[in-house]
Parts: sequence; structure tokens; C-alpha cells
Amino acid sequence: MAQISLSRRLRRTPFSEGVEAAGVKAYTVYNRMLLPTVFESVEDDYRHLKTHVQVWDVSCERQVELRGPEATRLMQMLTPRDLRGMLPGQCFYVPIVDETGGMLNDPVAVKLSEDRWWISIADSDLLLWVKGIANGYRLDVLVDEPDVSPLAVQGPKADELMSRVFGDRVRDVRFFKFDMFDFQGRDLAVARSGYSKQGGFEIYVEGSDIGMPLWNALFEAGKDLNVRAGCPNLIERIEGGLLSYGNDMTDDNTPHECGLGKFCNTHTAIGCIGRDALLRVAKEGPVQQIRPLAIDGDPVPACHGTWPILAGGKRVGQVTSAAWSPDFKTNVSIGMLRLSHWDAGTEVMVETPQGTRRAVVQEKFWI
Repeated sequence: MAQISLSRRLRRTPFSEGVEAAGVKAYTVYNRMLLPTVFESVEDDYRHLKTHVQVWDVSCERQVELRGPEATRLMQMLTPRDLRGMLPGQCFYVPIVDETGGMLNDPVAVKLSEDRWWISIADSDLLLWVKGIANGYRLDVLVDEPDVSPLAVQGPKADELMSRVFGDRVRDVRFFKFDMFDFQGRDLAVARSGYSKQGGFEIYVEGSDIGMPLWNALFEAGKDLNVRAGCPNLIERIEGGLLSYGNDMTDDNTPHECGLGKFCNTHTAIGCIGRDALLRVAKEGPVQQIRPLAIDGDPVPACHGTWPILAGGKRVGQVTSAAWSPDFKTNVSIGMLRLSHWDAGTEVMVETPQGTRRAVVQEKFWI
């Protein structure tokens, strides 16, 4: 494969020095930044993540900051999730939709105070959309991208490692909550969250200058825990049903099609720009939806595009993510299926680059 030429448009991160020293073998481009995808191998990284603890450079989860008297109003305009009961110190998974109800992003909203929010985004130009809404409605709010770079600590030993660096109080942070912790005289928001099902934390590192000091502190404290540099793992995220925006869903899909209807309070999320469109979708129901599928046979190749799903010779959906699972001894995958074929136990055929395979729709994801 041809190499990617680096430039200022493809940004390094505050942790790139540590990532490179750890022997990163592959990257992808995410929000115009380098996101590691492999260190040892996808399977070796998977096994280590499930057994020990990893430190992930996820600086590519850029923050869109809303600051000002109408910050909360703007935040509610962006999402069909009702935010009225959200308190400072909480993190909410929030679908972001356009005027048609199409998904623009599926970030985590971090409420720092009534007049200050961070939106920790997936891979899309959400900053431009939010700036446009704020300007178009002449809201009293400042929208920009702060110098905040998330660093994730994931795996079964994450609590132990984090307590060694931030103190035992970090163990008390509850799921999708955050608190402020001191590191070298700097207060950092630490949330119990992350893009894996193995448990752990995300540290919102405010200030690039302390990126490597924190990275080094975590590795020094975790030597006996077999800490390694890691990254979101393809196999583990499919097993856990963690969706990838731009891959498993795009702005052509509504939250209901993505299985995110439980995060849409369309009747009470007053002010959401896509509310009217989503009220119609909620009433009528989606005609297609994301489902887990187990694909028969030997390990499938990398899924770089979409694989047609067929039934009776007709296309009824597409697979968007797939990988061999060493733990479940099958090819795990995420697909978008029509209503007529999304029930658990339904048998379909998937056209892979190595031929057509039988697949079975699963009742739920694997972990």
C-alpha cells in the first residue's frame, strides 16, 4: 500500500512521540489526525486488551466547545436526546442530527457547567455545522476547538493503573460520569468511559504540553501491570456492538436505523433541529436497522467497503464491519438489514471478496 505523505493538514498529537516509540504499525486518518490501529497485530492487541491494560492515543476525538449564556440551548438544538436532566459532571452519548433526522455524528457530550460544554466527536466536520447553527440563529455562544486531547486507559487493570497516577478517588467515578483530578498542578477531567467493553477511563488532557509527561507517568506506574500502548480494536468493538460513524452509519441513516432510538426523546427534546423529521420516523418505525451477524467459514478478509447481504437472490442489506473473533470462533460482523430480514435466527448470504458465505442474524452482540 502507498504511504501517506504527512503535512500540517494531517496533524500529529501530543502523544505521537510515545506512540511511535511503542512501535505502532498502522494508522488511519480520523478528524485529520493520526489514529493508531495496530501495534503487535489486531489479534495480539485484542488479547492483551482483554487481559491487561492499554493506553490509547485518541486525540482524534476532537472537542467542540460551546461556551456562553446560550450554550445549553445550542446543545439541545443539536440532539434529539432530552438534556434537561443532565447535570454538570455527567457525560451523555448523544446522536447529532440534521434537519432531515440524518446522523451527523454520535459523540459524547461532556457538561462542564451550565454555560460550558465539550462535544467529544467521531469522525466528521461537526465543528462547521455547530458554528453555522450558532451564527444562523445568532446565539450568544462561542464555538471553537479547544486544546483538549483525550487519552484512554482501557482494560481489566485500568482502575489499578489510574489509581496509581491519580489516587484511589478515581475508582469512585461512575460510568459516564467525570470528575476533576490533579496532574502536575493541572486539573484534568477524567471520565469512566471509552471505546471498548473492557472498562476504563478517558482523560481529557487540556494542554498539549502535558501530553507526554502524562503518557510517561502511566507507563512508569504500570510496568508490573503489563501496560502497553493500544488503540480501538476492530475485533473487540464489533463483538461489543460499538458503531463506527462514517463506516457503520452515515448521514443517510437516522438514529432509529442505527439502534439508537433509546437516545431520542423526540417528544420532549424541544428545540432539536431534526425533531419534526424524527417524530415521523418514531411513529412509522425504521425500514432498516443495524444488526449483528455471524458469518460462516474461515476468517474473512478485511472489510474495507460494504458487502451485499442477499436473500432469495435479492439485496436486503449490507455488512459494514467484519472480523474473525478468536474468542467466539466465528466471523463477527455489523450489518444494516431490512425489516423483513432483521429477526434473530434469519439466514442470509453475504458476498465477501472471497465468495458468498452463509450468515445468521444474532439476537444481540457478543459482549
